[in-house]
Amino acid sequence: MNGVFSLIAVVLSFGITALLGRWFIPFLKRINFGQTIREEGPKWHIKKDGTPTMGGIMFIIGIVSAAVITIPIYYGVSGGGSLGIFGETTLMKVKVFGGLLMAVGFGGIGFFDDYIKVVKKRNLGLTAWQKLILQFLVAAAYLFSIYLSGGNSTTYVPLFGTIDFNFGYWILAALVIVGIVNAVNFTDGIDGLNTSVTFFVALFFMLIATVVNAIGISLLSVCVAGGCMGFLVWNFHPAKVFMGDTGSLFLGGIVCALAFGLDMPILLLPMGIIYIAEIMSVVLQVSYFKITKGKRLFKMSPIHHHFEMCGWSEVKICGVFSIVTILFGILSLIWIIFGV
Repeated sequence: MNGVFSLIAVVLSFGITALLGRWFIPFLKRINFGQTIREEGPKWHIKKDGTPTMGGIMFIIGIVSAAVITIPIYYGVSGGGSLGIFGETTLMKVKVFGGLLMAVGFGGIGFFDDYIKVVKKRNLGLTAWQKLILQFLVAAAYLFSIYLSGGNSTTYVPLFGTIDFNFGYWILAALVIVGIVNAVNFTDGIDGLNTSVTFFVALFFMLIATVVNAIGISLLSVCVAGGCMGFLVWNFHPAKVFMGDTGSLFLGGIVCALAFGLDMPILLLPMGIIYIAEIMSVVLQVSYFKITKGKRLFKMSPIHHHFEMCGWSEVKICGVFSIVTILFGILSLIWIIFGV
């Protein structure tokens, strides 16, 4: 039964997202919602100026639609799912749909950021502080919903068991969510990169959720993977549309929802290795620049631009980063299988 619902979910998510592109991309062109390319970015990106942005709305609609159709029906048909290591409890259902709402909330922040950029025709939107405050509010709302539903301050670490962080867990969880969301945002910058990396992250979360019998999270992962595939139809190089902050912040939120939905945020370290490398390259670049008074550690940050400056094509970067994600996904899966 799980396989049937997974197939339905991926077909719906992929189909809705891909088909939306036939209407939504021309619509974005008509209303002149085009990307303004940063002057300090790679010079060859100037040719992308004006490419429709905010395309993340396409896979947000696809993923949310597939999730709200398939997951409730699955719960109804299966009676909530057979209990396994984690089981489909009421708390798990809150994590699934609360996590989906959290991702939509982050996508909403991205939407306002993109809208300001487009209206003002410059590559600046909300201020950093405005975005951070809004992001922490969304993360806090999600964590509070888990707390009210009976969630506690424990997290599962494969091979080490369940660890209780007490009250500090909620503070640390909010920091992790906001950090990962922004890391995923930094991963967006070349055609198809964020979408392809997140596709494989979602794929391995689906496998891990299946192993621990958390079918709601497994189905949500399938919806994310399908939406990413549908968007890649239009976003693969040369991209006909960009996801914008609307899409990248949503993807960051949904990745966190998958990890926290399994009570395994620790998985964000190996599974999100590319995201972390992207944001750390920015932190290191800025820090090194200030310490050395003008010297650069990388040719350009985030790290995907460094490889571009080294002569790598956008397709090669997507391929290599995806392979790295697959390798760490396999390691994560092995970690779970032997650690549970």
